[in-house]
Amino acid sequence: MDDEAPNWEFKERDVAILTELADDPQLSSRELTEVLAEDYDIDVSHVTVSQSIRRMRDEGVFREAIVPNEEYYYFALFEFKFNPEHFEEGWRPAMEHIRDDENTLFFFLSDGEYQWKSIMMFRDREDVSKWIHGFYKEHGAVVDNLRNSVVHNVLKFRTDPRIFAELHDDEE
Repeated sequence: MDDEAPNWEFKERDVAILTELADDPQLSSRELTEVLAEDYDIDVSHVTVSQSIRRMRDEGVFREAIVPNEEYYYFALFEFKFNPEHFEEGWRPAMEHIRDDENTLFFFLSDGEYQWKSIMMFRDREDVSKWIHGFYKEHGAVVDNLRNSVVHNVLKFRTDPRIFAELHDDEE
């Protein structure tokens, strides 16, 4: 994952494309061309739409990820607090372990009390327990506390297309 923010100037077309793809990620470039013409009064070819999507993807404007339906997995929020005594020698292997683990969907740092947090996916609760046990076994010296919460009753699981309106507003 690239650490640099994309250098991108949003055109009205770009925001419309992101908005529509967030609403329906399965839209083809031909279908998207029709939506742009009908809903946004933007007249472009499907080739231009396809090129715009490809350039935005290549520049890192958006990321694509396959996220399975929440009915297939237990999603868990893990919060990692550190033991400062062993942090210096153990933080990188522990961080790489979490980042590169097949169960990790989303991995981030939070402000406030410095912590790593991750959203992870497991087939069942036993797999969650086994993962925690294995992680403590390998990296327990650097971790002072690992809190985990199973995420259930997911009520919203998508990007709301309305959020992209702010991108165009920022450019004006």
